Amino acid sequence: MTETSAPVPSLATVYGYPRQGPDRELKKAIEGYWAGRVSAQDLLDTAAGLRADNWRHLAEAGVREVPTGDFSLYDHVLDTTVMVGAVPPRHRAAAQDPVAGYFAMARGTQDVAPLEMTKWFDTNYHYLVPELGPDTVFTADPAKQVGELGEALALGHTARPVLVGPVTYLLLAKPAPGVDPDFEPISLLDRLLPVYAEVLAALRAAGAEWVQLDEPALVQDRDRAVLDAAAHAYRELGALTDRPKILVAGYFDRLGEALPVLAQAPVEGLGLDFTGPAAANLDDLARVGGLPGKRLVAGVVDGRNVWINDLGGSLATLATLLGLADRVDVAPSCSLLHVPIDLALEHGLDPQVGRWLAFARQKVAEVVTLATGLSEGTEAVGGRLAANRADLASREASALTHDPAVRARTAAVTADDARRPQPYGERAVAQRARLGLPTLPSTTIGSFPQTSELRAARADLRAGRIGQDAYDELIASEIRSVLVFQERAGIDVLVHGEPERNDMVQYFAEQLNGYLATQHGWVQSYGTRYVRPPILAGDVSRPRPMTLRWTTYAQSQTERPVKGMLTGPVTMLAWSFVRDDQPQAETARQVALALRDEVADLEAAGTAVIQVDEPALRETLPLRAADRPAYLAWATEAFRLATSGVRADTQIHTHMCYAEFGEILAAIDDLDADVISLEAARSHMQVAHELAGAGYPREVGPGVYDIHSPRVPDVEEVASLLRKGLGGIPAERLWVNPDCGLKTRGWPEVRSSLDNLVAAARVVRAEVG
Repeated sequence: MTETSAPVPSLATVYGYPRQGPDRELKKAIEGYWAGRVSAQDLLDTAAGLRADNWRHLAEAGVREVPTGDFSLYDHVLDTTVMVGAVPPRHRAAAQDPVAGYFAMARGTQDVAPLEMTKWFDTNYHYLVPELGPDTVFTADPAKQVGELGEALALGHTARPVLVGPVTYLLLAKPAPGVDPDFEPISLLDRLLPVYAEVLAALRAAGAEWVQLDEPALVQDRDRAVLDAAAHAYRELGALTDRPKILVAGYFDRLGEALPVLAQAPVEGLGLDFTGPAAANLDDLARVGGLPGKRLVAGVVDGRNVWINDLGGSLATLATLLGLADRVDVAPSCSLLHVPIDLALEHGLDPQVGRWLAFARQKVAEVVTLATGLSEGTEAVGGRLAANRADLASREASALTHDPAVRARTAAVTADDARRPQPYGERAVAQRARLGLPTLPSTTIGSFPQTSELRAARADLRAGRIGQDAYDELIASEIRSVLVFQERAGIDVLVHGEPERNDMVQYFAEQLNGYLATQHGWVQSYGTRYVRPPILAGDVSRPRPMTLRWTTYAQSQTERPVKGMLTGPVTMLAWSFVRDDQPQAETARQVALALRDEVADLEAAGTAVIQVDEPALRETLPLRAADRPAYLAWATEAFRLATSGVRADTQIHTHMCYAEFGEILAAIDDLDADVISLEAARSHMQVAHELAGAGYPREVGPGVYDIHSPRVPDVEEVASLLRKGLGGIPAERLWVNPDCGLKTRGWPEVRSSLDNLVAAARVVRAEVG
C-alpha cells in the first residue's frame, strides 16, 4: 500500500472496553456491596473511578472518541431495561432503591425470581433477558447514560454514548410470565421508539454529538417483517430534529440483507465488522453502492480473540473502504469486553508467544496504528508494520503450533471411531442393571462451593507457602466432606466436588499440550463471574491423566457411584481463545482425542458414570443458518469421538446451560449421550417440552434449582418444576438436578437447596409410583 490520505482524517475509536479494572476492582466492590461490607455510594464511586481510568487509558493511547454507557454494574442489556422503564412488576417494589432493585432483577431475592439469563449471541457473555408483554408500558430513564456522558465530557474527552438499539432490544426479549408464548416483543416497536427519542434528546442536551445504537441482532437471518421494522425504526429516529447524529453498529457477522436497509436509512453513520465471516461486508458494501455522505466505522481488529492483527492486510481493507464512504474511522470489530485488559500484566508467558498476542490495550494500539496509517500513509507507521510482519512470521514458523504425531493421529480417525457400537436401548438396560438407581435419580452437575480456604490454598501452593502434600490432604479432606454431605442428603449419583479445579476449562488446559494459561487474563462471563480463558496456541495432546487420581479417590470413599467429570471438546474451544490459523474442526478433533484417552482411563479404573460437559455447544452456533450444518457436524462428531470408546454399561452424561436449545435439538440427539442435564429453572421447564416435542429418546435432567441466584427454592417449588418436567419426559427417563455447578454458591444455601431438591424428588417419586 502506498501513502494515502483520507478526505477526513480517520479517528481511532472503540465500541466498549473491559469493565472490571486490572485487579477486578469492580467485582470486589459489587460482592462487597452484596455482603454488606461496601455501601451503595462506595460501589458507585468505585465504578466512576474505573470509568475515568478507562477513558484516560484510551485517550492516552490515541483514541479520539471514547465510548460511554458501555460500562455496567452487571449487564448492558439490563441497563437498557432500566433505561426504557421495562422493570417487571415483581421487581418494582425493590426498584424503589435503584441499586438494590437493579441487583434484584439480576440475581433475584429470596422472595423474587430474577430475570432469565442467556448467552449474548455466540459469545460466552450472558445477558439478562427482558420480559415484555402486550401490557408493557415503556418510560424513559436516561439518567445513567446522561450521567456517564457528563463524566466523560467533564474530563475533557470527546465521547460517544453507546446504547443497545431498539430493534435488537426487542428481538432479545421474551414474553413475560403469564403472557402468550407466541407474543412477539418486536410488536412493541412503535411503543418503544418514543422512549428512545426522549433518550436521544436528553443525550443531545447533555452534549452528545454522536450516539451509537448497537443492532447486532440484524446480523442474524431475519425475515422481511423484521427488516421492515428496522427500516421503520431508523426512519422514525432519523427524522427526529432534536437528536445527536446516529451511528448504527452491527457486529459478530455480516449484515447481509440488513445492510441495504441500514445503508438507506436517514442516519449519519454505520459501524460494520470486517473480521472473520463478517469480512463479507466488504463486498456487500460495494454492491449496495457504499455509504455516500455517511461515516463508516470499520471494525478491522478482532475484538473477540487475542491474536495480533495483520496490520498490512487491515490497511489494505481500509484503503478499499475509503472509496465507499465519506469518512472512514477505525475500531475493533465489537466491544473489547470479550478480551482481557492488558498483556503487559502477563509475566509468565514465553516472550516469543507474547509477540503473537494482543489484549484490549494492545488492540487499542493496533486501532490507533491503523487510523494513523490510513490518515498519514504507511510511512508514518512503517516501523510498526515491519515488526508486525516479523511477529506473524514467527508464529507461522513456530514448532509450538505443529506436532506431527498429533496430526497423524487425527488424520487416522474413522467414522466408526465416533459412534458407540450399541444403540441407546441396549445401553440403558446395561446401565440400569449396573447402577441400580431409583426412579427420578438425583445428582448434581459437578462442582461444589469453592470456599475462600480452597482458593487461598491454591494461591499458597503457587507461592510456595505450603507444600504439595499439605495441599493434597486439604483436597482429600474437602472431597470426603462433600461425599458425606451428599450421602446424608440422599443424592443418588455423587460428584467429588472439584475442589482441586480452578475453572472447568482452565483446569484441563493447564494439563494439555498446546494450551497456554494466563495469570491476569480475566474476562466477564456474567455479573461478577470472571473467567481466564486459556489460549489455544498449538496442536493438542494429553501427556498424562488429568482427573484419574481424585475421581478414583472419591469412589474409594463411597459405595454410591461417583461421576467422572470432564469438559467437552467444543467447550474447550469456545471458552478458550482458539487458534485462528487452522479450521476449528481440526482443533476440536485434537482435543476430542485427548479427552478420549481420559475417558478410557476413567472407565478402566471402574468409573461407571462419566460426564462430559458441553455448555458451549449452542453458544458457538454460527449466527447465520447457512453456516450451521458444517459447525454442528464437526461439533457433534468431536463429542462422540471423545465418548464413544466405552462399554455399553458405562453411562455417558453431558450438560448444557443458559442457552436457547430449540434450534439444536437434532444436534443434541446426535451427541448420543445417555443422559443430558440442562438449564430449565428460570425458563420454567421449557426445554423439557422442546425435547419431548422433538421425540428425544434418552434420559434428561432439566434443572430444578437456579444456581445463579441466591434464592433457596422450597420443596413445593422444586416439586412443581418436576411435575412440569414429567409433562414432557416420562419418569423412567427424568433426572433431578440443579441447573449448573455449585461452585459460585455458598454452603448454607447449597445445603438447604439440595435438601429441598431431594425431598421434592421423593414427593414426586411417590406420586408417580
